[in-house]
Amino acid sequence: MLIPVIMAGGYGTRLWPLSRRMLPKQFLPLADSRSMLQETLLRLEGLDTTTPIVLCNEDHRFLAAEQLREIGAGGGDILLEPVGRNTAPAIAVAALRALAADPEALLLVLAADHLIADTAAFHDAVARARELAGQGRLVTFGIVAHRPETGYGYIRCGAPVGGGFEVERFVEKPDRARAEHYLASGGYYWNSGMFLFQARRYLEELERLSPAILAACREALSRGRADLDFYRLDRDAFQACPSDSVDYAVMEKTEHAAMVPLDAGWNDIGSWSALWEIGTKDERGNSMHGDVLLFDTSNSLVRAESRLVTTIGVDDLVVIETKDAVLVAGKEQAQNVKQIVDSLRAATRPEDEYHRVVYRPWGHFDSVEEGSHFKVKRITVKPGARLSVQRHHHRAEHWIVVSGTARVTRGGETLILSENESTYIHVGEVHALENPGLIPLELIEVQTGSYLGEDDIVRLDDLYGREG
Repeated sequence: MLIPVIMAGGYGTRLWPLSRRMLPKQFLPLADSRSMLQETLLRLEGLDTTTPIVLCNEDHRFLAAEQLREIGAGGGDILLEPVGRNTAPAIAVAALRALAADPEALLLVLAADHLIADTAAFHDAVARARELAGQGRLVTFGIVAHRPETGYGYIRCGAPVGGGFEVERFVEKPDRARAEHYLASGGYYWNSGMFLFQARRYLEELERLSPAILAACREALSRGRADLDFYRLDRDAFQACPSDSVDYAVMEKTEHAAMVPLDAGWNDIGSWSALWEIGTKDERGNSMHGDVLLFDTSNSLVRAESRLVTTIGVDDLVVIETKDAVLVAGKEQAQNVKQIVDSLRAATRPEDEYHRVVYRPWGHFDSVEEGSHFKVKRITVKPGARLSVQRHHHRAEHWIVVSGTARVTRGGETLILSENESTYIHVGEVHALENPGLIPLELIEVQTGSYLGEDDIVRLDDLYGREG
């Protein structure tokens, strides 16, 4: 059987301020109304595949589970990486997991944050790769190059084999002159980072070429444990695993690599300028999203998430607005946004990690206003969901229901609150909040106290297995 392996790890720093550590680009709707992860899974419809294996950071586990559920893929196997160890170990864990279900399993390895415009061409390439993988080949997909790109590695194709080519060699990201030579020669393809091979064959090559990775992954999987809808890899064993990409660990060294060309409108959306390239544009070359008003503006990407954004007399700009941050950059410099993220991280600023709207397994909250000794949040609780039984050492909370129904446990009593009703939680008082209704519960929370950090939560009982 063909098992999709979706790599959804990573923190997406190149698309800040829209992408944050706790809401990276694979979980964002960048090119469509659905997230990149959801589009990746929906692209598999029409292929003969089983339920997917999804690998993600444990910080993003509830995001991944909810987005799979939204598109009817909730039966997928979600493996949680306690730390990042690059693609070779991630694929190894998936291969071991797949072999437990089927000794002849084929893996279709895809990144969760790539765009492919032509699904039919993608399916055709998968069919050709599947035939080669059945012959024991480790197949990668080479993107037909349409411009001299310096931001991608390249694959030099060799002799024809089946529906593809042998891989002559992998090439690092070139400078402009060398990229132009590659494009003119016609024998070079962009390295997509997508693969198809037998799980067994991949593990055989990994054991021969990088045995320490395989040993650590076996240990991490065998010592792991099920946790709700997830499977947690053992932290100590996985942390001890060497970090390496599948290209370096296996593909560049194996004698069994093959490549299938793919010309399907592929884009890894690795920068704001890449998103401008794929976007629908007006007659002056502007790509717009949200409440945007432009005058005498050309060749720019302007994206508004929460308010009106206007420009006058500018060219080749990227303007990205969110509720708590704005990025303005020259389009050719937008790939350097990582420098801003590094500065935010060094200063331990929250804009590196969170949006103003923060997602939780029970719903989300929006920090509307904050000042000395107070904070105001708008909280949304999904139907049937409930927050943990908890208490706070330093803050009191006042809850006002805006819409829906709230079941509130406060001390030793239980209250049912409807629209325009409220309650007060004293400092140190044990409490819980639940939505017993069929529509989302919306409420305003006003916190007051000497310390209002999110770490002032003592969870006494949690439906989602969270600690602290």
